[in-house]
Amino acid sequence: MKLSTLCYIEKDGQYLMLHRTVKKNDVNKDKWIGVGGHFEHQESPEECLLREVKEETGYTLKSWKYRGIVTFVYGEDIVEYMSLYTADRFSGEEIPCDEGELEWVDKEKIMDLNLWDGDKIFLKLLAEEHPFFSLKLVYDTNDVLTYAALDGKELERKM
Repeated sequence: MKLSTLCYIEKDGQYLMLHRTVKKNDVNKDKWIGVGGHFEHQESPEECLLREVKEETGYTLKSWKYRGIVTFVYGEDIVEYMSLYTADRFSGEEIPCDEGELEWVDKEKIMDLNLWDGDKIFLKLLAEEHPFFSLKLVYDTNDVLTYAALDGKELERKM
C-alpha cells in the first residue's frame, strides 16, 4: 500500500499543471497531473503536501483545502491512497521541476490535456465544488480505467 498527495494550485482561473516528461519508467509519462508525491516516514498528509509542493514548484503554500481521498487500484498488486488538495494562496518563486514542465493552464482547457481518465473524474468534482469525497479508481495493467466509485457508489461511465 502506498500513500501520496496531489495538489492543484489555483491562480487567476488556472491550475498549475505538471507535464511529466523527464523520469524513465514513469507511470505518468507524458500525462498532465497536479503536483505532489509519496509520503515519507511518519509524515501526515499535510506535511507531505507542503514538502512535495515546495520540492516540485518552489512555492510555500499559505492556504489549502483537503478535497478528497482517492483510492487507486492498478492491476492485482498496487493500491495507493491519495489525499487530494487544492490550494489558492502561496508564496515564493517558481523553480524548474525535475519531473517535467510546470505550466499554468486555464481550468476550462484542462480536459483537453493528456490526462488519466480517473483524473478527469476528480477534476470535474473539484470544478463542481463537490464536498469532501472518496473516489475509487481501478485500472488494468494497460492503463484502462475499468471501475470508478464515488462515495461507495459505482459511477456509470461512457466507454
